[in-house]
Amino acid sequence: MADQDIKAAVWNKYAQAALRVVATGSTCCGSASSAAECDPITSNIYSATETSDLPADATAASLGCGNPTALAELKPGETVLDLGSGGGIDVLLSAKRVGPTGKAYGLDMTDEMLTLARENQRKAGASNVEFLKGEIEQIPLPSDSVDVIISNCVINLSGDKDRVLAEAFRVLKPSGRFAVSDVVVRGEIPREIRRSVQLWIGCVAGALEEREYRDKLASAGFEEIDVEPTRVYQVEDARDFLSGAGLDVDAIAPLVNGKFMSAFIRARKPRR
Repeated sequence: MADQDIKAAVWNKYAQAALRVVATGSTCCGSASSAAECDPITSNIYSATETSDLPADATAASLGCGNPTALAELKPGETVLDLGSGGGIDVLLSAKRVGPTGKAYGLDMTDEMLTLARENQRKAGASNVEFLKGEIEQIPLPSDSVDVIISNCVINLSGDKDRVLAEAFRVLKPSGRFAVSDVVVRGEIPREIRRSVQLWIGCVAGALEEREYRDKLASAGFEEIDVEPTRVYQVEDARDFLSGAGLDVDAIAPLVNGKFMSAFIRARKPRR
């Protein structure tokens, strides 16, 4: 799939998701026809304590695969940037963690999600939040301006991950932290099976193999790179989806079980 096709598919998915939240108060990932089919990926990510005082639409619009704000160890006064901020849940959670002396930016390319996020910001009364329109391959912020970059299952959707990581490195301050949740693959998987499972997990095929992710981070200049699995997907989680795609689930199970996972990926920009 060409980069422009990927971008168009991602834009359409998130624009439609935002509109569904506004219309119905809920959303669901990819081709799944019910919220239950999304549960292995998007449910039980945030605790009730975290979301209790957030607008309902911020929680409903969450299409992530992890909880980067809980793992990024944000500190009061820091500036944090969420790549692909969607309805704003991770930005609003980050804003609470960095406090009134800090700042939380959200970056998204879809007007529909930005409208939803800004309304959620208004409802939450978050004054230390700013949502920016743009693409994660070209971040509209100055170099060396951000303490922490987070992202929730979005980098795997980009057709140019090297550019994304280079931009993340650019805007981070020296010693700045890269702390994202993303879908990662461990080991080799037949191409047609890989694509079908990724379509279920991420809606657009594109998750990196763990070693490739590490190598790309290192090439961008990052150090202290670590990949920590947070949720491992089994083929049973996607049985209905894969069966509907014409695949023999029992036959492919040994090839994919435990190889697709949500992971927390950490890295640091070196000191100068």
